[in-house]
Order: sequence, then C-alpha cells, then structure tokens
Amino acid sequence: MSRRLTLILGGVRAGKSTYAQRLAASGERVLFVATAEAGDADMQARIEAHRESRPTDWDTLEEPLDLVSALMPLLPRYDTVLLDCLTLWVSNLMLAGSAPESPRCDIPEAIRGLLELYRSGEASWVIVSNEVGLGVVPTTKMGREYADELGRVNQMVAAEADGVYFMAAGIPMVVKSSAP
Repeated sequence: MSRRLTLILGGVRAGKSTYAQRLAASGERVLFVATAEAGDADMQARIEAHRESRPTDWDTLEEPLDLVSALMPLLPRYDTVLLDCLTLWVSNLMLAGSAPESPRCDIPEAIRGLLELYRSGEASWVIVSNEVGLGVVPTTKMGREYADELGRVNQMVAAEADGVYFMAAGIPMVVKSSAP
C-alpha cells in the first residue's frame, strides 16, 4: 500500500472514529494517536470507550499538545498512523495559550509542522476532525476563534490529503479522492 493521507470530517457522533479505525485496520503496524484529555467524568468515559474499541495489537500515543516531537521518534516503526483528533488538539493548543502568562500557539504553524512530519515519513495517516462550520455561530469570542482556527486547520489538511470523507449518520461521503 502506498502512503496516503486521509481526512475524516463530520459532526459529533457521526461515526468518524469508527470509519477511521476501519481504514487504519488495513495497516500492519498501527499507531493510534489520541489528543484527548480527561477534564471531567464524561470525557473520561469517552476516552475509555475509545480505548476499548481499538484493536489490542495497535500501539497508542496519548499526546494532547506536542504531536510533532512525540511522533517524530516513533514514526519509523509504523506503516499507519491514526490521529484522533485534530478537533481536540486545536482546542488543547488554544487553551494552553489562553492564560495571560502563556504564549499563544501559532496553530497554522503547528499544523504545517505536523504535515511536514507526514511528508517526511513512509506511513499512511488517517486524521479525524470535526466540521464545526455547519452549526450555530458560537456566542463567545473564544468560541468563534476556535471555529475559525479549526476551519483553517481542516482546510490545510484537506488541501494536502489524498482522500477526504464527510461522515453523516455513520455513512462516509467522498469529498475528495485520488486513486491509491
């Protein structure tokens, strides 16, 4: 299988992770990259459900912020990387830089670094992200900034991706496709 970058977009509970796992399962050596942090009991339960849904022979990297540094030494071991998800990664980066004493992360620069890491390796990547631009406009300044940042990140990944799928009710719809 030749190296491919696949982006899976959709709303909450649209089946993105399940579809991404199905695609990643064609790999022989899979690294699952989780960006979620358990900030409350509900998120802890979601994380546990995701852990239980993954094949036991997949390795997992849990990294909420510095994906490039954490992934770089690991990539040669894997032929497939499943990153779930950009949505939480962008949120984590924004929140890490929201304290007055914290420097604000350059999120477009961070995604450029992640895409460069993909280009430098041999592994196929499947990346999951939420499409937040179809709903209600957030009422807070930070909420609007988040939707803008995630929209830009999704566009950057989609521009580079070989395949982009939009999930609705568990059904993948092809947005962009190039033959493997």
